[in-house]
Amino acid sequence: MVRIKRIYDPPAPEDGTRILVDRLWPRGIARDEARIDEWLKEIAPSDELRKWFGHDPERWEEFRERYRRELEAKGELLDHLRALAGKGAVTLLFAARDGEHNNAVVLKEMLG
Repeated sequence: MVRIKRIYDPPAPEDGTRILVDRLWPRGIARDEARIDEWLKEIAPSDELRKWFGHDPERWEEFRERYRRELEAKGELLDHLRALAGKGAVTLLFAARDGEHNNAVVLKEMLG
């Protein structure tokens, strides 16, 4: 089972393996307080795509398409996440304020 959650939300036992999937470390969170199991920044959107998107909901559909194309080239990382999900709950952590328009949503779709 794969879930998504803001890293700013409190950790919960049902989160299972907590994986940060952003390229940049979230502001205001100390590394020792983040309670993550893994930081998989390599699976995040490229800097170019991230900056172009800028969390603009009007660019969401194009962002989804572009990011899915980037993810297709990251099969090993997707396989790694699928393997973890096969062993138990996995929560993909993101920092964006918008819970519906962020890379973790697309990543969860790809793993689905």
